[in-house]
Amino acid sequence: MNWITNYVRPKLSSLLAPREVPENLWIKCPETGEMVFHKDLEANQWVIPASGFHMRIGAKDRLASFFDGGEYETIELPKVPVDPLKFRDERRYVDRLKDSRSKTNLEDAVLVGTGSIESLPIVAAVQDFSFMGGSLGMAAGEAIVTAAETAVARHRPLVLFAGSGGARMQEGILSLMQMPRTTIAVQMVKEAGLPYIVVLTNPTTGGVTASYAMLGDVHIAEPGALIGFAGPRVIEQTIREKLPEGFQRSEYLMEHGMVDMVVHRHELKKKIATLLKILTRSDVGAAVLPLGEPPVGEVVTPVTTGEAA
Repeated sequence: MNWITNYVRPKLSSLLAPREVPENLWIKCPETGEMVFHKDLEANQWVIPASGFHMRIGAKDRLASFFDGGEYETIELPKVPVDPLKFRDERRYVDRLKDSRSKTNLEDAVLVGTGSIESLPIVAAVQDFSFMGGSLGMAAGEAIVTAAETAVARHRPLVLFAGSGGARMQEGILSLMQMPRTTIAVQMVKEAGLPYIVVLTNPTTGGVTASYAMLGDVHIAEPGALIGFAGPRVIEQTIREKLPEGFQRSEYLMEHGMVDMVVHRHELKKKIATLLKILTRSDVGAAVLPLGEPPVGEVVTPVTTGEAA
């Protein structure tokens, strides 16, 4: 055995060869340019520690950090036709779907789960912008409708984390049809006397803003989120005027009455739990009974928006 050839040379080659470094090992803050180690960023719920900039967060990570102990039940969603219009632009629509499913490990842009926050059972739906820009297509529409139906069936509040570039053009009119469908689904939740809270994340635009994202009993926005129908660049080109500083951002919209509050991601769970306990007349300081199991002989009557507590 030639130990120099079989052992020494491979050892030297491994020491001198360039090492492959994962591309996402360090993440750059879009505002300050600060480089943050991805593990530290993940532990901080994808919020840049120094600047407080809220990075986009995946649907599964969002639910894991939102529910008590990171435990929740994923709601099975109905299957929809794949590529009903046989759409193709630069690439086939089915190929784009395959890429997004491989990248996100999701079937489509919306993930629905049920669990508890501070012992209060809820249903939550999350749009993942990483899946084709969180666009609203048939599958996403079915997910929102299923989330609403699950909330009504189990008598639980519905919390929606919206984040989307709008309707999915590859599905044409079938995508636009999801706007009235999801609007009716939200109305079902309200007619059942259940709270519906919307968290607007960066960005929330287009047909999503024009439908279920703006129908909540309470609208909460994450800091710095872009929220609107058309983007600021399109508006500037249309009216040929310079828009105000921070136009369509969370803080600007709160000042002008379009959203109710801007809440840091670290405080979202606590804030939403407090709001839901108030809206459902649950004792904030006492143990909370599951909404689907009212005490014997007692009827739970949630407070709907506009009623006095």
